[in-house]
Amino acid sequence: MKAGIVGLPNVGKSTLFNCLSNAKAQSANFPFCTIEPNIGVVNVPDPRLQKLEELVNPERVVPATVDIVDIAGLVKGASKGEGLGNQFLGNIRETDAILHVLRCFDNDNIVHVDGSVDPIRDKETIDIELQLKDLDTVDKKLDKVKRAARTGNKEAQSEEAVLLKLKQGLEAGISVRAIEIDDKAREEFVKPLQFITDKPVMYVCNVDENSAVDGNAYVDLVRENVKDEHAEVLVLAVGTEADITELDDYEERQMFLADIGLDEPGSAKLIRSAYKLLNQQTYFTAGVKEVRAWTITVGSTAPQAAGVIHTDFEKGFIRAEVIKYNDFVTYGSEAKVKEAGKLSVEGKGYIVDDGDVMHFLFNV
Repeated sequence: MKAGIVGLPNVGKSTLFNCLSNAKAQSANFPFCTIEPNIGVVNVPDPRLQKLEELVNPERVVPATVDIVDIAGLVKGASKGEGLGNQFLGNIRETDAILHVLRCFDNDNIVHVDGSVDPIRDKETIDIELQLKDLDTVDKKLDKVKRAARTGNKEAQSEEAVLLKLKQGLEAGISVRAIEIDDKAREEFVKPLQFITDKPVMYVCNVDENSAVDGNAYVDLVRENVKDEHAEVLVLAVGTEADITELDDYEERQMFLADIGLDEPGSAKLIRSAYKLLNQQTYFTAGVKEVRAWTITVGSTAPQAAGVIHTDFEKGFIRAEVIKYNDFVTYGSEAKVKEAGKLSVEGKGYIVDDGDVMHFLFNV
């Protein structure tokens, strides 16, 4: 699962990527600094994993990860191939969620591609280009579906109605994710077309250091603008975060954070939010050899969770032994959890909860 960092050129995308991945993508004060997308595998901060490590004292600890992609900046006309438009749109189509970076700070020393700071204008520039690309996808599909619909094909007629609704919404400047379509039709007709504006989105407001905690007037404008999108807005002083990641000493980093009123790096909150945006959750395995966080889609069954470890675990699934994370912490060990009767045995229909500590029995 990949989350793509998008935005206009020069709004802080590559600096943010460096904060998240420590991959040192090229970052400079001119447009189109990023040409090829940079991909970073980022650990998901999870204090539960640290607690399990303390209790189990394993030989190694393996956190959950999420892929973050730094995509080239987009400009007006991208949907028609302007700038790096075709490349940008191809790269973003391959991601599963969007982290849309908006510049929400004033600094005369950092150029803006449009000459002034206006996060709403910037957001609309990208929205329009993505919507135009999706509109092109709708039109091409409609051409095929209309022919079948005219023959009396009921399914084609249903699909045509959905596509016409999408076309109407996109032409009105509404992203696919915000167009009201019932779940069955969305699953059947919308999802297979992989619309760019159907991807879940989080708006990252890049602010100055003084606005890192409460935001500023630019952030207020963004929150008001996106209130009907069901999208998260996250405030991040990207330049300051970059300075913090350069510090080697943990205590020094914590002092830096405390000075600006933060209890943890904003980048850590962003990674966790991106993980949830991708509809992912974590379960754990905990033994003396290894304590590990495993990533599964929300709503996964026990066999599906087992399959993340190895496909044979899913094929030959017999049952799962499950300990709730809070019970593991309360009793301090698997043995004491069993003594207290808090270990449950679950079958194929069990839906895994976030934080479950699990052991699988299987036979191939």
